[in-house]
Amino acid sequence: MLDHKKKFELLSYVLLFAAILAMPLFMDDFWLNRIAKYLVYGMLGVAISLSWGYAGILNLGQGLFFGAGAYMLAMSLKLASPTSLNQGADKPVPDFMLWNAEPGAVTDLCCINSGSFLWIPFQSQWFGVAMGLVVPVLLALGLGYAMFAQRISGVFVSIITLATVLLVRLLVIDAQPITNGFNGLTDLGWFTVGGFEFDPYLVQTYYLVAVSLIIVLLLTHWLVNTRAGLILQALRDDANRTSFLGFNIALYQTFFFAVSAGIAGFAGMLYVIAAEFASPTFMDLTFSISMVVWAAVGGRNSLIGACIGAVLINVIAASVSETETFVEAWKAILGFLFVGVVLFMPRGLAGFTGDLVDRLARNGKAKQDLAPGDNAEKA
Repeated sequence: MLDHKKKFELLSYVLLFAAILAMPLFMDDFWLNRIAKYLVYGMLGVAISLSWGYAGILNLGQGLFFGAGAYMLAMSLKLASPTSLNQGADKPVPDFMLWNAEPGAVTDLCCINSGSFLWIPFQSQWFGVAMGLVVPVLLALGLGYAMFAQRISGVFVSIITLATVLLVRLLVIDAQPITNGFNGLTDLGWFTVGGFEFDPYLVQTYYLVAVSLIIVLLLTHWLVNTRAGLILQALRDDANRTSFLGFNIALYQTFFFAVSAGIAGFAGMLYVIAAEFASPTFMDLTFSISMVVWAAVGGRNSLIGACIGAVLINVIAASVSETETFVEAWKAILGFLFVGVVLFMPRGLAGFTGDLVDRLARNGKAKQDLAPGDNAEKA
């Protein structure tokens, strides 16, 4: 038999999945595309919850992994775009490379600049997809092992991840001949599978994002309930005691840090498919901190709570910012909302809802316990 907490959690997942899948019945193409982007943010909320809520790793540089995944797929879609020079040739060239090339340069991928060879493998869309997962995971494995093998924890992890994302952002911007700098990658082709093109405003594209989010939620829920997930939570609560029991702390932390990065990289690719661009703003500090805020509001100790928090905050932000009355003050409104949640619901919406369910369950049990006595008195 499931206890009331498990029943409520199961009901929450069912209701969320039903709502996500039913969205196309109630929304036009414009809002459907917008909600698809917010579902991607929901996936980022799950990634933050996994690393912060379950592993105790406050990552302030999650935008690094999101941006890495986005850029990897965007490079392939850029070469598939009609704006690429020599389209249909063996070596198509991104248009911005010609803009940044020296006068008289040959419009050949190998001849425009010294770093252009990096683009050659991305002529295959599936190479871009593979790199969108591999690159964030490898970055996280390297960075994570360097930190956790040295027993770095707490605020120092936050500072290192923050500094890393800012460093990579500067590198991407400075490498303008290769990455197009501040402008990012735009005018992308559509993601294609088996000859079907995923137009960002098609229902099929929405379902690609929605089903991906559902799968990520289910897999992460399974993962945190495995033996490894339970050890990770024990490590979060008392690292020294877990270490004394013989578990390799650095290995577990690095693994889950990399899983969180892989989810963020996957989310970055889905965002590129839905939004048709990749930008260094993905690696802005404000964006990475926003992810932490989403998870905090939804409940960092709850995967589904962090997901709902991310979607809800972005829906509210879009609605308020487009309302004439609040157009100048919508950021302040969101700030007050966040402060209010932190002060009065420190465990987020998920924690508040869980406490409410517990209270209702206790009241119901108390009434059941009193019922036999009341009946005996009446007899």
